[in-house]
Amino acid sequence: MATAPKQRSEFGLGWKVLLVSVLGVAFGASPIPFNVVGFTVEPLMEEFGWSRTQIFLPITIFGIIASLLAPAFGWMADRYGVRKVALASLAAFGVAFAAVALTPTERSATTLYIYYGLWVVIGLVGIGSTPVTWSRAINMWFFKNKGLALGILLMGTSIAAMVIPQIASWAIGNYGWRGMFLIIAGLPLLVALPLGIIFFREPLPEERPDAVGGKAGTVTGVDLKTALRDYRFWLIWFSILTIAFAFGGAFINMVPILADHSFDTAAAANVMTILGIGILSGRIITGMLLDRFWAGYVAFPLLCLPAISSYLLLGTDTAFLPLAIGGFLLGFAAGAESDLIAYLASRYFGMLHYGKIYGMLYMPFGLASAFSPIVYAWVRDTYGTYDPMLTVAIFMYVAGGAMLLFLGRYPDNFPAPGAEPTRAVTGAA
Repeated sequence: MATAPKQRSEFGLGWKVLLVSVLGVAFGASPIPFNVVGFTVEPLMEEFGWSRTQIFLPITIFGIIASLLAPAFGWMADRYGVRKVALASLAAFGVAFAAVALTPTERSATTLYIYYGLWVVIGLVGIGSTPVTWSRAINMWFFKNKGLALGILLMGTSIAAMVIPQIASWAIGNYGWRGMFLIIAGLPLLVALPLGIIFFREPLPEERPDAVGGKAGTVTGVDLKTALRDYRFWLIWFSILTIAFAFGGAFINMVPILADHSFDTAAAANVMTILGIGILSGRIITGMLLDRFWAGYVAFPLLCLPAISSYLLLGTDTAFLPLAIGGFLLGFAAGAESDLIAYLASRYFGMLHYGKIYGMLYMPFGLASAFSPIVYAWVRDTYGTYDPMLTVAIFMYVAGGAMLLFLGRYPDNFPAPGAEPTRAVTGAA
């Protein structure tokens, strides 16, 4: 009796797309701006006399615009295909980021406005090069190993956190901050984009896991209107907002925070590298746990870790080890949170309208990450220390993680939009 041919595993089918997507995330608009702006503080203050708040404001501008456009880019990925949107946005982001090097040299208000305007362009074109798009493709290739695959995908931000600060520090030291923008822009344009053009795509219907449509070619999920009426959407939304606000400002201000602990740029870059290792560890470990346990049980303890980090960053202690541990724990929890956004969006709301729903869930992440850095910077400018904001952040981490304990069970299936999905037992896929 003939036996059916053995079906290739999810990783056997999708590994090339996954690895290229890792580079797309690493060298896209999600991690790069946040990993370089801290290194521009000293050179921009010296050249133009701008305050810390003024220097960090571009991240707010970029984050607000990108966050508001995330659902639109998600809709375009749903409607026109994720390949077109991701690769076009990656190319545009690289060009726009390089253009920051063209900032005029004059000390004037006009120069500051031009600098801000260039960051507006980055926000307008860059959001399609973030996990909003790449994660859609990965969720289409993987189901049984969804958590691990998303963890591997979002290792891209870990790679960025380990590599970009080192490149930025070296580039500024040798070519100035303008040269740094040109060199960093080469990563999306000369590395990620060519490989994406060759290898990145969505699976054919017969390549999809059965739970994501399989050979029938049908992809299931609720529409955005239904998701917005679901209390679980808003629990996830506010949890992301709270955690991202506490984390984003600490991450962006990490170099100046470490400067308050008497760390020079090279030592700060080493701590940022350790933070990147923490992000990488958080990605993989969280992804593996999500494939085996219910998300709430995984999320709460992991998202409480940066509360310890904030405590270790208080004061002006100059010992390397506590601050390195603080950086690692901060990164580990950041890795966990990013995994959770993509995983929860697909598990609770399905893939049919994933782009729009993920875009809406990315919005609080982007908005909080945009406003938080200038709040941290304002606290430092006002009080001469980051300690008041770091203290508030301790409680925000715990509260944000606790919200996810109330999500309830994963839906068992996704009926027609507007209908109430049935529930399955709590646990892995």
